[in-house]
Amino acid sequence: MNGYRGSGKPESIALIGASPNPEKLSHTILKSLREMNFKGKIYPVNPGYEEIEGLKCYSAPGEINDRIDIAIFAIPARAVLDTLKEPAGNIKGAVIVSSGFREMGPGGMKMEDELRDLLKEKGIRAMGPNCLGIYDTVSNVDTFFIEREKIERPVRDGVSVLTQSGSFAAMIMDELANEGAGVARVVSYGNKVDVNESDCLEFLAEDEATKAVALYIESVSDGRKFLKAASGCVKKKPVVALKVGKREPGARAASSHTGAISGMYEAYEAAFRKTGIIEVASYEELKDACKVLNRYSPVNGKRVLIITDGGGIGISIADACEEAGLRVPELSEAAVRKLKEKLPAFASVRNPVDLTGSVRDEHYVAALQETPYEEYDLAIVSLLWGPPLLTEGVAEKIKNFADSCGKPVIISSPGGKFSRELASAFTKTGMPVFFSPESAVRAAAVLCGGNGRQK
Repeated sequence: MNGYRGSGKPESIALIGASPNPEKLSHTILKSLREMNFKGKIYPVNPGYEEIEGLKCYSAPGEINDRIDIAIFAIPARAVLDTLKEPAGNIKGAVIVSSGFREMGPGGMKMEDELRDLLKEKGIRAMGPNCLGIYDTVSNVDTFFIEREKIERPVRDGVSVLTQSGSFAAMIMDELANEGAGVARVVSYGNKVDVNESDCLEFLAEDEATKAVALYIESVSDGRKFLKAASGCVKKKPVVALKVGKREPGARAASSHTGAISGMYEAYEAAFRKTGIIEVASYEELKDACKVLNRYSPVNGKRVLIITDGGGIGISIADACEEAGLRVPELSEAAVRKLKEKLPAFASVRNPVDLTGSVRDEHYVAALQETPYEEYDLAIVSLLWGPPLLTEGVAEKIKNFADSCGKPVIISSPGGKFSRELASAFTKTGMPVFFSPESAVRAAAVLCGGNGRQK
């Protein structure tokens, strides 16, 4: 990505349009960088000030006697062009959060063409315009101009998110953080005057901090380049994609949003299939994918073991699995005999395994340990927290089993405030938790290579 040195981390940032005014976007960006504890140098640029928040302020980027790894442009569209016409040979990468370009129609499109020419002339790799930029837990960069009080920031984890839409980036970050999940990097690249999804995929393919990639796509700039970049990335790590603007109303909205031309959905569907990208159909599915891929790698197979303390929930999960193209196989007679030996007489030892409302913590572990590994590819463990003998201690026990067995164990914890508070015992161990049977199954489908839409 632009401005990232050989170390993989930018060491200097210039904030063009910096301001001490809390109502300015640039003020929030400066605050975000500091709260992120960015380790490099920050150079405010604004001819109206000598210093901002204790930092020396420069009149123009050319006055900074240092290489600028990332110049963040938080100024009006026309001012971006004017700034780039001045000497700026020390700028290597840019994030242009400014709007007012192609998404505004013919006049804005002309300015964006001029911006593209200026960037090429100066040798600057740029993200944007009309974007939020980068939230990066690896290099501690946060160019998002939305305060943390409004959009919570996720902790560091293994999934990186690529999106044209800034609002989508903010939404998924906030929800992931709220549900105890993290990210490696989130990139909002907006109008794609230069850096696009293919460039980001090429970077993330080699990025050791990224275990999996989630893509939110309105349009693809260069089909051939995308196919090559996506194929290369999929060979090294899972890539999950949500294509929006599939139908005419959504395509119109995408055009007015980032000036995107969506193209025929069938072409994207074919590209995903050819490259091995796992396609999901909704925002919720993409979020579930992010949560589960932070913890687990895809599996070879579609067999699901279901363990629950509520028969009705077990049936719901089984139905959802079948609808998603997954299998809920009958357990072998040998497995049933072993389970009957280790579990109380009140338990139903078919698949789903129903431990009933008399369940204890150790019953969940016994059901997992005594089911032969060769009879399933992953497990969905559903906990209703009403049973009086079930405690938060079950989380550590199940986590230890998941670490040792080599099979993904997905936690489903339906319920309200009380249930979510208890389920946090799982997120504290690093295990993803899903709050409905359907979301747990969506996560399982991702690990099994996609649902029935992808064979």
